[in-house]
Amino acid sequence: RRESLMHHKFAIIDRQEVWTGSMNFSVGGAYKDNNNLVRLQDARLAENYQVEFDEMFEDDLFGSASPANTPYPELTIAGKRVEVYFSPDDDVLNRLVELVGEADQEVRFLAYSFTADRLAEAMLLRAQAGVQISGVFDETQARSNTGGEFERLKSAGLDVRMADTPNLMHHKVLVIDRQIVVIGSYNYTRNAEEFNDENVLIIYDAALAGQFLQEYATLYNAAD
Repeated sequence: RRESLMHHKFAIIDRQEVWTGSMNFSVGGAYKDNNNLVRLQDARLAENYQVEFDEMFEDDLFGSASPANTPYPELTIAGKRVEVYFSPDDDVLNRLVELVGEADQEVRFLAYSFTADRLAEAMLLRAQAGVQISGVFDETQARSNTGGEFERLKSAGLDVRMADTPNLMHHKVLVIDRQIVVIGSYNYTRNAEEFNDENVLIIYDAALAGQFLQEYATLYNAAD
């Protein structure tokens, strides 16, 4: 009941597992658009998401009214480090800028909507330091967004392309140094950072990174 979005796409099952990612629970989200959905089995992670759910469903708290109270903001699942963030509570953009700034070799991204100046600046700085930066944008959003970052990155010589897909390229993914995957509902925009309810996972797992890089390669090779 407000202008900003409740933009989450997650489910908690039996307080033991979480399904989350970019996929809206719709026919288009599941069968037409390019999306991601991960399933993680961990009671502590489920508790994190349950707290967020209860704030909205039980306490009617959204956006800036939602407190920063995640019980386990960093945890280990199956031996892999996982960081958990909710927006606008947890300064997600600062963490993404830090991660990109720490990249040693490469940053690959898939961006449905990308208007965050600070994230683009972090990519430009790492590119100047020799880090390979490349990404795929959703074409409709890239052409229509006010303050979109596609032309800025392209003009600076970064290898960015527009997805050649019949539907939405709806991912919001960063893959850093083939080791770290950032996923969730969070577009790289001011609305996601300051107004919408969003969730983000940072997962340190080379095998998972490899799976996302396969999706990246498919979209990148077909892109303009």
